[in-house]
Amino acid sequence: MPRFFVPGTIADAVSLIGEDAAHVARSLRMTPGETLTLCDGAGTDYLCTITSVAPDEIQLRVERSEPSRSEPDVAVTLFQGLPKGEKMEWIVQKSVELGAARIVPYLAARSISRPDGGAAQKKAQRWQKIANEAAKQSQRGSLPQVEAPVPFEQAVREAQGCDQVLVLYEGGGRPLREFLQEKPRSLALFVGPEGGFDPDEIAVLQSLGAGIVTLGSRILRTETAPLAALSAVMFATGNLE
Repeated sequence: MPRFFVPGTIADAVSLIGEDAAHVARSLRMTPGETLTLCDGAGTDYLCTITSVAPDEIQLRVERSEPSRSEPDVAVTLFQGLPKGEKMEWIVQKSVELGAARIVPYLAARSISRPDGGAAQKKAQRWQKIANEAAKQSQRGSLPQVEAPVPFEQAVREAQGCDQVLVLYEGGGRPLREFLQEKPRSLALFVGPEGGFDPDEIAVLQSLGAGIVTLGSRILRTETAPLAALSAVMFATGNLE
């Protein structure tokens, strides 16, 4: 069933406008009487019936609402060392599909890409658009937020608001499963950029109680590691069942 995000309060009658309306009318060629799902972006789905169709506006009647069944019960924030090129776009898209709740790129000591204020905001807008499209495609119940790149120190401060902080370290550590024997409500995952973590960064994270995790004897690329870890976290916490 087609699915669209309409952030905010959804009443008994609602309209789709803009690109969403055009998609329903022209691409999907939907007609009055057919049904689709609206999501408020905060975990509630609304089953709706189309009452009228125009190229720039779709009128809908809400039939019922229910909690979204597609949201994981562990909120994972991915803190990703900013990679070069377009790798971040791939990371954002696949992380959202896998269930990440929030994505925070950070400027690591070994980050090669270091966009300035204006360029960083443009990148963040592009990443958020990709996240929104991925959330719609994968039928998420919320719209994960993608932040503009922040300094490493700020990323560390923000991560302390999570129940558990784990660092995917190419230099070794304990197996991921050892940290997930008790399911956390919120989890921060740190991934380094192409050059990996600087030893000082690992020391800072360890001093704050972060768990140092290995993903095995193979060294994964910066765009592969978060996807492998997210898949493992979702499996271990029962969110791939």
